Amino acid sequence: MKMRPLVVIGLILAVLGLVALAVPSFTFFTTERVADVGFFKIDVSRPHTLVFNPIMGVLMVAAGSAVGLMGLRSRSA
Repeated sequence: MKMRPLVVIGLILAVLGLVALAVPSFTFFTTERVADVGFFKIDVSRPHTLVFNPIMGVLMVAAGSAVGLMGLRSRSA
């Protein structure tokens, strides 16, 4: 069974939208050097948080569903 490109894109959008709804924020850490004096070095780990808007998750699920349905209804294989 061959999947059409629009159906695949729709599935990807819908899954990303569901992930954005399930995980409202994502935190990652970066390490930065704040002092470097000879053999003496100080590194600091700083958190960065990305917050996902739930409206974007809903819009991505809706867009993914619409694109997927368009791919299913198209006649070209």
